[in-house]
Amino acid sequence: MMLQAARALIRRDLQLLWVRRGDALQPALFALLTVVLFALGLGGDAKTLAPVASAVLWLAALLAGLLALDNLFRSDAEDGSLEQWMLAPVPLWWLVLVRTLMHWATTALPLIVAVPVLGELLHLPPAQLPVLLLSLLLGTPILSLLGAVVAALTVGMRRAGILVALLALPLYVPVLVFGAGAVAAAAQGFDASGALLLLGAGLLLALVLAPITAAAALRIAHA
Repeated sequence: MMLQAARALIRRDLQLLWVRRGDALQPALFALLTVVLFALGLGGDAKTLAPVASAVLWLAALLAGLLALDNLFRSDAEDGSLEQWMLAPVPLWWLVLVRTLMHWATTALPLIVAVPVLGELLHLPPAQLPVLLLSLLLGTPILSLLGAVVAALTVGMRRAGILVALLALPLYVPVLVFGAGAVAAAAQGFDASGALLLLGAGLLLALVLAPITAAAALRIAHA
């Protein structure tokens, strides 16, 4: 039953994504513009861009996910789908987890796939690319899971975009620090495994706690 519900929700989200493909491309385009503007603003010099390339790519991933965060559950609340979620014969936290993973797959995953190309634009040293990709694969799902909690808390508010950002950014900072810090440590010749292990532990903790917390917040918002 849970797998059937997940497949149905993924199918519906993909159909809506195709119908609203203009809106769906906004996070990826925003991330691309962020990288391009950084490259232009710093003059395009390799010596200037290389030390900050990993931090810029991490920041682009964070902001791209944040851009689409307010609509994570809002459209479902407005069209009544969220009430059907609560009446469905599957746990609400499971549907929240599936929706959050779809959010990650449509906002962070395209950017991660494009990181090798964007890294060339920022003159990212090739030796840093594997650590950067691994840190993004571990860290960006944490951002989506934490964002789901914030989106659930504000789903009942109108025009909560700036409030979502204000609530989510303090939660995102540790992930950004460890993610970019792992690449910086590798660039300086230090062992980056400590920061990567912390990201992995944070991902496991977020996978367990964030969907349950977001589901509870959704129930409170519609009580």
